Amino acid sequence: MSDDSVPDASGPGNELDAVAQVPAGAHVIETRKGMWSDGSGDTSGYGRIVRTVELPNEGLPSEGWYAGATARLLRLVPDSLVRVVFDRGELTFFVVREKLTEVLGQLRDDAQLRFEFCASVSGVHYPTDTGAELHVVYHLQSMTHNRRLRVETTAPDDDPHVPSVVAIYPAADWHERETWDMFGIVFDGHPHLTRILMPDDWVGHPQRKDYPLGGIPVEYKGATVPPPDQRRSYR
Repeated sequence: MSDDSVPDASGPGNELDAVAQVPAGAHVIETRKGMWSDGSGDTSGYGRIVRTVELPNEGLPSEGWYAGATARLLRLVPDSLVRVVFDRGELTFFVVREKLTEVLGQLRDDAQLRFEFCASVSGVHYPTDTGAELHVVYHLQSMTHNRRLRVETTAPDDDPHVPSVVAIYPAADWHERETWDMFGIVFDGHPHLTRILMPDDWVGHPQRKDYPLGGIPVEYKGATVPPPDQRRSYR
């Protein structure tokens, strides 16, 4: 771990005004069977694998800045957090999308929080996370307090709209364009939401889990090899 990712317990802004109590425990998204496919079985034994897709959560630690920062944000923007996840030394705020810009504005400007830098905006698609299939992930860094924070918000497949944060973090401009291009998430208020990787007339969003794998039929010694997404029921 680099030095700039380690919280400075003695620095300014650590005198946070309260300690938040949030429930621990994982958020289960789905249970998967098999390694690659829900289609035909195989003789390798991988088809018998059962694993749970979940968002782990150890609960907020009593030491460090994490609980205090959570309480501070809840004081500034009440009822803004859907879930608080702490795992492997990393803190994630799941934010109500209607309050996303208010939350990020406070995270940037409040003297006790001061997350001035947004390093990236990216998307994730969980087809079985009903009502929250599309996730948008923001990675923030506090230069003032030497801390890192992840913020997530969600949108359903049938309403893929999330407020743009370009007015708060101008560097998010092209990140939001790429997320729109790859996942089809519409960032309301973006100054120029157009494709950035795919051609303008491209149909669909290639990093969604329901997007075809593609490929072309190939003839090999008299037999035809179909595209990958037509061979088995790949995820």
